[in-house]
Amino acid sequence: MSFDKKFVPVMITPFNLKAKLDFDAVAKLVDFYLAAGVKGFFANCLSSEMYSISEDERLELTSFIVKHVKGRVPIVATGSFGLTIEDKAEFTKKIYATGIDAVILITGHFANIEDSDETLLYNFNKFLSLTGNIPLGMYECPAPYKRILSAPVFKTLLQTGRFVYHKDTSIIQDQVKAKLDIVHELNIPTFEFYDAHTPNASFSVRNGAKGMSSISGNFYPEILVWMVNNAANPAMKEKVDWLQQQLIEVDPLIHVAYPMSAKYFLSKRGLPIRTISRAHALELTPEQKQTLDKVHDSFLMWCQTLGISTVDIAEIIRPKVPLDSPI
Repeated sequence: MSFDKKFVPVMITPFNLKAKLDFDAVAKLVDFYLAAGVKGFFANCLSSEMYSISEDERLELTSFIVKHVKGRVPIVATGSFGLTIEDKAEFTKKIYATGIDAVILITGHFANIEDSDETLLYNFNKFLSLTGNIPLGMYECPAPYKRILSAPVFKTLLQTGRFVYHKDTSIIQDQVKAKLDIVHELNIPTFEFYDAHTPNASFSVRNGAKGMSSISGNFYPEILVWMVNNAANPAMKEKVDWLQQQLIEVDPLIHVAYPMSAKYFLSKRGLPIRTISRAHALELTPEQKQTLDKVHDSFLMWCQTLGISTVDIAEIIRPKVPLDSPI
């Protein structure tokens, strides 16, 4: 088993002035994440505004990301769309065919809010029977509603042998620890556990999570990469604990008007990301921008304090000269 930790961003989707997919900006965003040291991508996720783009756009966006990444790091993407289990299985096959490494299933897509865990497991098992050996992941996505998997249900799903990925949104550390204990017990070499809750970063990594996959990486991925790389190092405990407290304090601020907040922040950092969103129709208020400006100041202070190098945005956005062009 590999013990190196990973930060995997939940990708946002840049749009152009007509609110269409902006692939040039997507390419620069991918380059930015990679320069920050991320070790994977979660494409077509809630941060990507997956419920606000069409089926064709989900496939087109994911395919573009796969082609631009060129195998440098693994990519996962959500596939459990459709009214019926059969529909979800069909779309899963389509998005897996784009070349991603695993298809993520939204737990809330497999049972209504009032349904029992038995219903949830029945629908998962039916889905598994329709999708061959496609590698799968689970995500306790907040939409359509947050279906947190209990430890027994989580264990049952892992024991199917089909799951290689889990993005956890339990938030409560005892619940996270219960699932991580199961991961240790089953010891599945191909399985990776990611926490979505930035305030849990040091706790989860220290307890054996593969890494983090949180929205804060759409603001300052360098910080999350540093955190997952250092959280379990006893020699770095004091610095890690200090940074963790800093992240806890700003976390509620970056969630306001998300993903517009992230697009504003990345634009402020110099990336060609417009503050256009299909999921959040309103413009950011002056007060919201001022709050994010202060978070940006904090980000620069964290980097200076810990000696973290920020991504050279000018290099990311500089036009690339073709190799066969005359000098």
